[in-house]
Amino acid sequence: MGGMSSLQLVLIDVGNSCSRIAAAKDRTLIEPISVANTDLAAVSSEVLRHRALLDADASKATVIASVNDEFADQLASALSDQLSQEVYRVGNDLPVPIQCDLAPETMTGVDRLLAATAAFDVLKQACIVVDAGTAITVDFIDGEGTFHGGAIAAGVSLQLAALHERTESLPEITPAQPDDEPFGRSTSQAMLLGVYSSIRGMVRMLVERYADHYGAFPQVIATGGDAESVFASDELIDRIVPDLTLLGMAIAAEHAMRAAAGDGDED
Repeated sequence: MGGMSSLQLVLIDVGNSCSRIAAAKDRTLIEPISVANTDLAAVSSEVLRHRALLDADASKATVIASVNDEFADQLASALSDQLSQEVYRVGNDLPVPIQCDLAPETMTGVDRLLAATAAFDVLKQACIVVDAGTAITVDFIDGEGTFHGGAIAAGVSLQLAALHERTESLPEITPAQPDDEPFGRSTSQAMLLGVYSSIRGMVRMLVERYADHYGAFPQVIATGGDAESVFASDELIDRIVPDLTLLGMAIAAEHAMRAAAGDGDED
């Protein structure tokens, strides 16, 4: 990536069940879309379509961040063949530009670090990032931009699937916001109310715990595929930013480009 005055990107955030893809110009994300990891050809096709959205005369790079390395390896191999160009991996090729205060040998998911990087880059102050996907993570970043870790719990779909699979009578249902009533008046509504309330309650408890430890109440940013449905009406959440991880990938690529160009100041 060294020596380029500008760089346009195709960003691929490979999750547990789907991949989130976007083109990026100067940190502006273009047409972000999610594609199920069950179809490698469809994911590859979307990557190529997004690459075509970039300027014809621009320097281009394709970047993958992954919490699902098996699928990411397959995708990187397929794209390298189709693009005849190296595919960069966050963590291996591109470091995540954030300091961490974690237990030794901790292997934190790159998606959490990227979302934290983007949140602090935007806010420039202590914050809490709630990432609502297959898993729910609630992470704390202090006022110096240091990532302190947080909590991990099962997300909406995972909780609903567990209720169905581990009981005799609870049905398989699709995630949806529960009705605006105090009681779940059907089995499905009771399940939805229980799961959504458990997530919101957990987040509220953790935010209060982090704030008490830090001595101040940080801003809370929600991101991830379920953020809007779970937190849209939650006054605890200061803002919802759907694609913090993708933004963090663009920032990581920008920092790597600066370092390769010999610019030691990456603030």
